Amino acid sequence: MLSLDHIAIATTALAAGTADVEAAFGLPLANGGVHPHMGTHNRLLSLGPDEYLEVIAIDPEGTAPNQPRWFDLDNFDGPARCTNWICRVPDLDLALQAAPQGAGRPWDLARGDLSWRMAIPTDGKLPFGGLFPALIQWNGTAHPAPRLADAGVRLSALHLISPDADALQATLAPLIDDPRLVIVAGDTPAIRATFATPSGPVTL
Repeated sequence: MLSLDHIAIATTALAAGTADVEAAFGLPLANGGVHPHMGTHNRLLSLGPDEYLEVIAIDPEGTAPNQPRWFDLDNFDGPARCTNWICRVPDLDLALQAAPQGAGRPWDLARGDLSWRMAIPTDGKLPFGGLFPALIQWNGTAHPAPRLADAGVRLSALHLISPDADALQATLAPLIDDPRLVIVAGDTPAIRATFATPSGPVTL
């Protein structure tokens, strides 16, 4: 089974995207780090002891990988917005066997004492127009979420808007059981995340 791990908010420039998300929540984001293998960098916000939000962008000082970047960032444009959700799995190889074609191939990644394996599509594009979750397997017990200051923000709903809603529902149903996940029909694939915060709901 899959478990929600984190939510990705893509942006064309990390500083600008961070400012937009901080303004939406009225809270500061924590320093994240760089992903040398993907040429990206991020900032983070706690969503509780096991989940977090990530604002991610191409690092202008980084080196591009020899394939398209994760989350289709090479083609991202427009304002900062929720583009992907990431689910953790106990065994990435086993999870990929149950995932639709195109969910990615395993990459071994690390930063400091954080070590993980992640399935990254060779074309950067996840199935169902990016609505299928990216799959991650954390190695050991180290995880970003418990290291972040808890400001009382929690994910309350994750809407996946899809022109193939029925097929997406059928694909995800045996893989994840999360009442916050809502799949609805729409003309264009999109993700809308709603958060409960001490100052009221926020939707990105």
